[in-house]
Amino acid sequence: MPSLLSNLKSAREYLTPTLKSSAFLTRGVLTPEEFVKAGDELVYKCPTWTWEGGDPSKRKAHLPPDKQFLMTRNVPCTERVSSLENVVAVSHSEGASADGGGGDDDDGDWLVSQVLSAEEKKKHDEKELEDEFDILDDEGEVVAEMKLAAMTLGGDDAAGDEAGKESNTKSDADVAAATDDADDDEYADMDDFEDDDIMEDEAAVTSPAVAADATTSTNDDILKVRTYDLSITYDKYYQTPRIWLMGYADDGSSRPLTGDEMMQDVISDYAHRTVTIENHPHVHGPHASIHPCQHGAVMKTIVRNLTKDQAEGEESGPTVEVYLFIFLKFVSSMIPTISYDFTMDVSASTKK
Repeated sequence: MPSLLSNLKSAREYLTPTLKSSAFLTRGVLTPEEFVKAGDELVYKCPTWTWEGGDPSKRKAHLPPDKQFLMTRNVPCTERVSSLENVVAVSHSEGASADGGGGDDDDGDWLVSQVLSAEEKKKHDEKELEDEFDILDDEGEVVAEMKLAAMTLGGDDAAGDEAGKESNTKSDADVAAATDDADDDEYADMDDFEDDDIMEDEAAVTSPAVAADATTSTNDDILKVRTYDLSITYDKYYQTPRIWLMGYADDGSSRPLTGDEMMQDVISDYAHRTVTIENHPHVHGPHASIHPCQHGAVMKTIVRNLTKDQAEGEESGPTVEVYLFIFLKFVSSMIPTISYDFTMDVSASTKK
C-alpha cells in the first residue's frame, strides 16, 4: 500500500508545474531555488547537515544534481515520547479559549504547544504542592517566604548560641594535649607506612581479569539510545520542504526500526495521522514522513508574526535563508525526543 500511494504521489508531483516566483512571505512556500538557498544556509550554520545527490535515476530536474536533499545522520533519541506525553500538552481547546475564541484554523492540528521534561514536571509538581500547603502564622495569615526564612534563621542562631556556650567549657589542658599529639604526628617515621604487599596489589590491578572487569563495567555505563537519520526533501506539489525519518535500534545491531517502533517517537496526536510511513523519493526503504499539506499555512503564520514582532526594530524581518531553521523548530514539536541540530534560537507565535 505505501508503494502504490508513493507512486501516485510521485506522478502528481511530476505533473505539477514548478513554482517560479517567490511566495515566501505571502504563502509560506518556496521555489526550488529558494529551497537550495535555505539549505545552503543550514549546511553552513549546522555542519551536521549535508547535501546529498542520491540515486542518479531518481534525481529531480528542478534541483541541482548534487543538492537533491539534505541529510543528518546518527541523531540521538534518548527516550520515548510516551514518557513526556503524560507531563503536559496544552490542548487546542485551551489555546482557543485563551485567544478569546476557537475559530476554524486549518493549521490548528499542528500546534502542540508544550511538552515538559521529567525534571521540569517534578519542579512543577513541587511548586503546586507548596501552593496547596501554605504555612500560617499565629493570626492565621500566610507566612511570606522571606518571613519564613527569617524565622528559620532565628531558630538556627539560638541553637548555635547554646552550642557555642558548651564548646567554650573545654579546658586549656585538653587543647594543650591535642597540640602535643599533632607535633608528634608531624615527625612520624614514614617507614611505618610501608606496605609489604604493594607489589602484589600492583600485579592484581594490571591482571587481565581485572582489566576485563573494568572494561565490562565501563561498557555497562554507556547509555544506549536509538538513533535516527533525518532528511529534508523539496515537495514540488506542496512547494515546501518535507521531513523524512529512519530510526535504528538501541541494541547496537543497527537494525532499522519498524513503522510502529518509529511512531513511539512521535507525539501520539500525529502518529499515523500527520506522520505516516511512505517510501523515500531518494533513499531505499520506507521512512516515517511528516505530511507537508499544512507546512505552507503554518510557515506563513510564523513568518507573518516574526515580521510583526520585528516591525519596530532595525531588522526588516525573516528572509528565505532562515526558512529551514524556522521549519525545523516547529517540526520539533511533533518529534520532541529526536535531538537534531538547528542551532538558531527561533521564537515566534503561531497565533493567527
